[in-house]
Parts: sequence; C-alpha cells; structure tokens
Amino acid sequence: MVGREKELRIRFVPGRCELVEEDVDVPSRRVLITGATGLLGRAVFKEFNENHWNAVGCGYRRAQPRFEQINLLDSIAVHDIVHEFQPHVIVHCAAERRPDVVESQPDAASQLNVAASANLAKEAAGVGAFLIYISTDYVFDGTSPPYKETDVPNPLNLYGKTKLEGEKAVLENNEETAVLRIPVLYGEVERLEESAVTVMFDKVQFSNKSANMDHWQQRFPTNVKDVAAVCRQLAEKRMLDPSIKGTFHWSGNEQMTKYEMACAIADAFNLPSSHLRPITDSPVVGALRPKNAQLDCSKLEMLGIGQRTPFRAGIRESLWPFLVDKRWRQTVFH
Repeated sequence: MVGREKELRIRFVPGRCELVEEDVDVPSRRVLITGATGLLGRAVFKEFNENHWNAVGCGYRRAQPRFEQINLLDSIAVHDIVHEFQPHVIVHCAAERRPDVVESQPDAASQLNVAASANLAKEAAGVGAFLIYISTDYVFDGTSPPYKETDVPNPLNLYGKTKLEGEKAVLENNEETAVLRIPVLYGEVERLEESAVTVMFDKVQFSNKSANMDHWQQRFPTNVKDVAAVCRQLAEKRMLDPSIKGTFHWSGNEQMTKYEMACAIADAFNLPSSHLRPITDSPVVGALRPKNAQLDCSKLEMLGIGQRTPFRAGIRESLWPFLVDKRWRQTVFH
C-alpha cells in the first residue's frame, strides 16, 4: 500500500547546503479532508497522516502554507481538487458550527452546511470516493434520549436544521456516504474560543471573580482525537466492506453540564472551583438548545469501531498550554 515518488530535499554538509533528489514512500490510500484548519479537521488530518494514508487537507482563510486553499462554495475549485487528487475517502469537517452565528447569518450558513455539502457529495460520487459527512447531535430536540440513528430528528435551532438538511443533501447526491453525528467537541485548541468546552478555562482560572455556569443542558464532551480515530476506522472498514454506509453516532460517555465540566477542569489542574455558580434555569439568550441529546453509539461499537479518552485526561492535555499560573504545572504533571 506504499508507492515511491521523487522529492527534492535540502541536505546540509560542512560549509554548504545542496539540493538532492530522494525516493520517498507515499501511501497509496488517499484521503481528502475539508475544514482541515479547524479543531476537528486538524485532528482528522493528523490521524490519517500518521496511519499510512496520503492525506490532503483543505481550508480557506487559514489554509496556506500547510493545506490547500479551497473555497467550498466554488464548485469548479472543488471539482478540480477532487478529480486531480482522486481520493478514496473524503472527510467533510467544514461547517458553520456555531448555533448563534447560524441564527444571525442563516443564508451564509445554509450555503456552507447544505449547498456546499451537496456539491461535494456529487463530486465524491464522480470519482467513487467514500464520503464521511460530519453532523451533530443538535438534529434532535433532546426530549427522549438516548437517540439511535433510526430515531426521527427534530432540531430546535437553525444550526441543527441546516445540518439535517446537509445530511439529506449528501445522501440524495451520493448513496455511498456515511453521516457521522457527534456532540460538543474539545481537544488541542489553537485558542480557547475554538471549543465551547475550552472557552470556559479562563473563568475557571481567574477565581477572584464569581462565574455563572449553565447547569441545565446535559452534554457529552468528546475529544476530537477520538472522533478522528472513528473516522479513520470507519474509512478502513469501508475499504474492506462496501456495505458500510448510512448514519452513525459517536460520543464521549461522560454526561456533564457546563458547570460540571468547569469543576472537572478545575479538578484536573488542582484549581479552586468555589467561585463557579451553577445556573439550573434553561438559557433564555441565543439559539434554543436541546436539554439532553445523548447519542446511542452501539451501532459503531458493534462494528468494533470506537475510542474514548477520559475527560479529565483529555482536557488536561488540551488546556495545559493555556495555564496562567505556571506553579500549578509542578503539581499537575510531576
């Protein structure tokens, strides 16, 4: 499953450097990842790249120099990269995933979450690529958890509606598609605001000021490394078994409100949590959220697919670079 290609490399020798041509191994399995600059996309790219896949990532504003710069709303650009690279698998991570932004910019969100997804599904079908479309637990209203893949969706907000419309669009345009629904994510962020979980860290760290934390909505924080592993396992299973397609669920299995997540973060870093105040009323600001959209993951588990990182271990690994009080590092890591 490995080919050989020529690659130019710089070789340093005493007193000078020279350009030499060397043979390099190139994995024959090819995967294209959209949204590769985002939190999940970076993890998916890394997972495939480190497991003998020839991975190409694409992004838009932050793409270069590491990834291909592609506007997913440009159908010609999408056609060109898919047909030139000829991927066996496409993992579609790109989306407008912030519910409040979707409410305020519905047309732009629909273009990316629905129209661009439909077009990508068509292009994937054109080259025989297996498409993995990343969706959300927000397609459910949160009144009757846990939810199986066969349960009827009923999204409460526009974000959930656009992702559900995206699901329908990709399946209509490419029957050889997997829809992977996932919940709230966290992981190795470039900035705390990248995740609804990690964004709480400053409120946890600065204990001189009390902070109100939601203690109503039940969440299942999931590490992007685990989702990336599931995507790779699903892709590899599919290459052996063409019947692998349709809708799947994956999620962490630790149920927590934001207040409980914040307390767990404090505990992971030996920080105080007495300044955190649980708010048990349902939120009245912003897009509606489901109270408990727990996903039943037994379908993937029956296939032998899955990986789960304990929340405290995962959040410690994700947040330690943002720890303000360096003295705590001695107690946490030594």
